[in-house]
Amino acid sequence: MSPSRTAPLRRSDIPSAAVPPRRTSSTGAVLGAILDHGPVARSTIARLTGLSPASVTGHCGVLIGRGLVREGPETAGPRGLGRPHIPVEIDTARYLLAGAHVAVTHTTLALMDLRGRPVAEERLPHTSTEPAEVLGRVAEELPRMLAAHGGGRTALALGFATGHWVDPAAGVVVHHPQLGWRDVPVREVLAGATGLPVHVDSHARALARAEQLIGVASTRTSAVVLFVGNVVDAAFVSSGSVHQGPRFGAGNVAHLPVGTGGDGTTCVCGVPGCLQSEVSESATLLRAARRGLRVDTFPELLERAVDGEPTAVSVFRRRARIVGRAAAVLLDMFDPEVLVVVEPGSGRLDPCLAELRAAAAERSLVCDDPERAVVPSSFTGRVLATAGPAVALGALHDDPLAPWPALPAVS
Repeated sequence: MSPSRTAPLRRSDIPSAAVPPRRTSSTGAVLGAILDHGPVARSTIARLTGLSPASVTGHCGVLIGRGLVREGPETAGPRGLGRPHIPVEIDTARYLLAGAHVAVTHTTLALMDLRGRPVAEERLPHTSTEPAEVLGRVAEELPRMLAAHGGGRTALALGFATGHWVDPAAGVVVHHPQLGWRDVPVREVLAGATGLPVHVDSHARALARAEQLIGVASTRTSAVVLFVGNVVDAAFVSSGSVHQGPRFGAGNVAHLPVGTGGDGTTCVCGVPGCLQSEVSESATLLRAARRGLRVDTFPELLERAVDGEPTAVSVFRRRARIVGRAAAVLLDMFDPEVLVVVEPGSGRLDPCLAELRAAAAERSLVCDDPERAVVPSSFTGRVLATAGPAVALGALHDDPLAPWPALPAVS
């Protein structure tokens, strides 16, 4: 990280008392405290969660029995004083979480351990965007990937993420216009093909949950996550929960009018200069080509910018300014503790992050400290590989006592 960038607070950077525990369930709160602070004494977990020592001991026993948590070596008290204790930590030796993120041009298949650390990822270019072919390839490739990279560990579940309108309760992609998907029963298809529990959500909500669990500490209770790719959408965290909406359609910000539309960038929505038509990957490639820089893919254009190619840098700085305008709208609309921007230019190029923050601060009424309020994703460089498994990781922490088939039953 460049010295000129102000780093956002991460989970490990802040005092324990400043991170409110998740309140999904008592067992989930204990598991969350162990994820945050492990190896950690049971007495510390009790202090962090507000649960009684006896209750914490019981929850830890259940989590150990399920293979989610393990005991570490006995540790003496400070300076050898006090009773020794046996700390507990997340057990990463037995299980993995699998994930699939379906983008417009490719699928990212990934494995993550139970601490949220990446294990492996593969990019599968689409030969067709027909749901049967895309989902069939996920089911076909996952066993091979587990055999090659799993180290003998068992997959607990498969998380699935994509853009646009996703119904996590039904496990259905309701509408993804760029893929041509409507009412695709992802959970049903993938569960039948893989034999795994399948959890489905939008990629913006998945990344918001990932930030809460293993990313920016300040996203725990109040945040907006703005995702900028070929799909542009958002997720909103309020009072510690990721908002979904009664129809699970929350987060559609693609058509906010933020540009001038003066260069012919009119979206299918008909709004000149809407956000998606100004900043999507395809629009960014087209803008670079109009300025004489022709590259085949968006990652190639990004690498040219990172290498300092002037036109590529200019295109990404313009993109950052437009995203900053949208960020200002979202900051004023939701007044979050922090706005996380999932946009690779701002994650990898300091001038782009500075442009974005400046545009947000200039237009926002509530943003008086853009370096604190607007931060890049914790997962820059592995965003898509994080999104899919994060859906499953969130489900595990929401209900660690659920009947996950690979885990021993709760007695």
